[in-house]
Amino acid sequence: MLLTRRNFLQAAAGVAVATFVPRSVFADAKRPGANERLGIAAIGVGRRGAVIFAEALREERVNGVAVCDVWQKRAQDVAAKCKIPEDAVYQDYRRIIDRKDVDAILTATPEHWRSLICVNAALAGKHLYVEKPVTLTVEDGVLIRKAAKKTGIVFQCGSQHRSNPLNDHACRFIREGRLGKITEVIGANYESPWHYGMSGEAIPEGLDWDFWCGPVEPVPFNQQLFVSRGNPGWLSFWKFAGGEMTGWGTHGLDQIQRALGKDDIGPVEIFVDGEKLVPPTFDQPTEKSVGDELCAKPMVSFRYADGITVKLSRNLEWNHISRAGAIFVGEKGTVEIVPGQMTSAPREIAEDWLKENAGHKLPSHITDWINCIYAGKKPIGEMESGLRVATTCHILSIARYLGRNLKWDPNKEEFVNDAEANTWLKREHRKGFELPVL
Repeated sequence: MLLTRRNFLQAAAGVAVATFVPRSVFADAKRPGANERLGIAAIGVGRRGAVIFAEALREERVNGVAVCDVWQKRAQDVAAKCKIPEDAVYQDYRRIIDRKDVDAILTATPEHWRSLICVNAALAGKHLYVEKPVTLTVEDGVLIRKAAKKTGIVFQCGSQHRSNPLNDHACRFIREGRLGKITEVIGANYESPWHYGMSGEAIPEGLDWDFWCGPVEPVPFNQQLFVSRGNPGWLSFWKFAGGEMTGWGTHGLDQIQRALGKDDIGPVEIFVDGEKLVPPTFDQPTEKSVGDELCAKPMVSFRYADGITVKLSRNLEWNHISRAGAIFVGEKGTVEIVPGQMTSAPREIAEDWLKENAGHKLPSHITDWINCIYAGKKPIGEMESGLRVATTCHILSIARYLGRNLKWDPNKEEFVNDAEANTWLKREHRKGFELPVL
């Protein structure tokens, strides 16, 4: 219950009223008590970050503490809407991590910033809600895991389709063997990223462009680069992101790994059909679809240790909703799972299951994260699942760039007997933005 003037006066008069008190007055920095208010801050409040931060602040157990964004105006605008004081608005994420009253952080920066923010926040004992994909490289995931386990934080990956009740029990349908033995899975074909070479434009007032580039050697500012999906946006460029392979792939492949019960593992082999991808360099604003068409080849598929093969399909009838799901082929028929929908052939397989699970409810993805911070439990999109699906996406793109089949050891998280492929698992950070040594 929020502390209003009315219930404050009731409490002062000796009436027993439950309320929340600030987290900062308690010694335990990890798990709040039932009546403690959780101090939350946001790092990166663009298109997605502002939305999830606003949603978190609707929770009465939460106290909005601070906002950070490299574009000062954007940070100030979000802070004003969320009633965050002006002196709690920053452009440097380290100021957020240093605050003792910040218990948990939501971050939705471009992918090239993920590892630095996550590792340092985790080492400081801050619980994390991280938009997907949670890594830019495989090595990023290894370091994030080490840091998070060291301090025992609650880590929620922003794979919000997991919190869709229908998706939850549709994946359970597959996982519990209701379709019989799975013989094949068909996913969407996701595009790998290409290279940036656009000329510079005037930097907007209040935008720290050098800091936006962060771990990456700075490139000229261009408005199209500054947005996630433009003509094209940062999501499509190799220096900053993993293309749609990680953009949509961490939705669709996440549904696959969850349905198959492989949240904590990955493929053992990647297959490539076609000549290797030589990604283009875009030196002027161009329709994103041009690069997507070029970087959707060669075709790739992969196999798990139990023999299940996942094939990525170029079926052009699939829309963006279908790209966040997959088709499962089993002994008893086929099932397609997309956000908020489950269909099957024969039809009655899905219909009977949906009737059986009518009324199935789940908290929102944000609420689940907050619940788990209080309970000290793993959330529905916990860290390992987010790291593993991002790694699957990364190694698919690496195979596409190299143009050959690759064997993968999901336990060691490295390619088997392929030194060249293993050089693609990490990237150097520029001076001043290095990752901690763990």
